[in-house]
Amino acid sequence: MRVATFNILHGRSTVDGEVRLDRFADAVRDLDADVLALQEVDRDQPRSHGADLTVIAADVMDAPHHRFAAILHGEPGLWTAVTGDQQPAAASYGIALLSRYPVREWRVLQLPTLRRRAPVRWPGTRWPTLVRDEPRAALAAVVEAPEGLVTVVGTHLTFIPGWNVRQLRHLVAQTRTLPRPLVLMGDLNLEGDRPQRATGLRPVVVADTYPVAHPERQLDHVLVDGALHPVRPGRAVDTGLSDHRALVVDLTTL
Repeated sequence: MRVATFNILHGRSTVDGEVRLDRFADAVRDLDADVLALQEVDRDQPRSHGADLTVIAADVMDAPHHRFAAILHGEPGLWTAVTGDQQPAAASYGIALLSRYPVREWRVLQLPTLRRRAPVRWPGTRWPTLVRDEPRAALAAVVEAPEGLVTVVGTHLTFIPGWNVRQLRHLVAQTRTLPRPLVLMGDLNLEGDRPQRATGLRPVVVADTYPVAHPERQLDHVLVDGALHPVRPGRAVDTGLSDHRALVVDLTTL
């Protein structure tokens, strides 16, 4: 079973600053994932040509089982938070999880969000800036894979230090009753082995993913719990779009 996680930056390339739907489709096709977690996904946004990026990805990877979880609706600068399973008809932005294999159960898992502004010091700056975070969530699917039932969770954690660890631990606690083995993947906004130390889950890909051209940090991760092992070393892939590289790994229960 090939799994992949990819923060797509709503399909935009940092090389030319453009969103090209054909380039996005080619990137997803080339990953050739059986289960794919996407972050920073647009639906009906003018900046991504009004497209439903989840549906485009599902079509090209032949994934009839997919879900989009809206985190915000409206357009940039006019965002409104979305809660629970609500999927607004208006333009929206969030995360997606797609599977070629049948899905027995879907869950949208809400994560704790800091309700006040917090100081964040961005790389290359001397002083912190007060920022307000967006809501955060995860999508979980119990997948009927060739290896048997596998729970796959995709998420995008906050960039606010400390809160991303709290969200990750909360997410692991929320998934304790779901079938094992489990794969947890996404843009965790945590570097190196911090996700493993925070959760006890095993990393199956070690590769820098950010920034895309010359990656120096691993912010994106694939973690497992239970009898899943990489068939071969996973890899970080420059797809030609986004500011992150995608992570891809083939897993087996053998």
